[in-house]
Amino acid sequence: MKPNLGVPQGSPLPASYPQAVNALSSWQRALLSGAAELGLSISAAQLAAYTQHLDLLLSHKVRAGLTAITEPEAIAIKHFLDSLTCLLVRDIGPGERVADIGSGGGFPGLVLAIARPAASYVLMESVRKRAAFLELAAQELPVRDVTVLTSRAEQAGQDPAHRESYDLVLSRAVASLPVLLEYCLPLVRVGGQTIAYKGPDAEEEIGRSQSALTALGGRLGATHRLSLPLQMGDRVLVVVEKAAPTPPSYPRRPDLPAKRPLT
Repeated sequence: MKPNLGVPQGSPLPASYPQAVNALSSWQRALLSGAAELGLSISAAQLAAYTQHLDLLLSHKVRAGLTAITEPEAIAIKHFLDSLTCLLVRDIGPGERVADIGSGGGFPGLVLAIARPAASYVLMESVRKRAAFLELAAQELPVRDVTVLTSRAEQAGQDPAHRESYDLVLSRAVASLPVLLEYCLPLVRVGGQTIAYKGPDAEEEIGRSQSALTALGGRLGATHRLSLPLQMGDRVLVVVEKAAPTPPSYPRRPDLPAKRPLT
């Protein structure tokens, strides 16, 4: 059974009633219909929070360089709904610690913090303008336990406050999988997972990742393929399990993982 994104405090939006649907914006309709197509539901309270998130994004996107997508319907599918797809693979339980690497406009971290507010979230963003936006959004949006860390993942991975302390580490469109594993796996506790949001060429990246998996203590889990609604692209969610501690030499110093991937 696919998870329901509704939270106890919010009732599902009565989308079956025409007057309710007519009152929605095209962005809200795209988000709700896309979620239904994937077997997900969004409560009225969550929809209001996502609409507020969108307003913040659109008012800061140029100054902070948050997204090149301009059509609200495309933002609904390619950012908000795409962020929620990991819940089709793995739910996020109360009390879990989640890190989002390269969070940018809050995707997927802020979106998931609205959907699963009982977990704690750290949004890691090395670009100061984007981190400033995340700080503002975390204050303005109805989220409970969200912290913004202005840091590179390589630095956080060597920090005892963050190293091997997360149940789940997520990242969208940051780097190729061998590089991304060196960013993410040092942050994951043994027994935890990292999920990489990848495009349709994920199999090729997976094929180049065995050395990184072996070196970093990871083990390839399942891969999940899906098509985003409105023919807005294909998504592959790559699940990697943390099977053993990461050696202290990883992650290497900033920029080195990207320049010399573990392949």
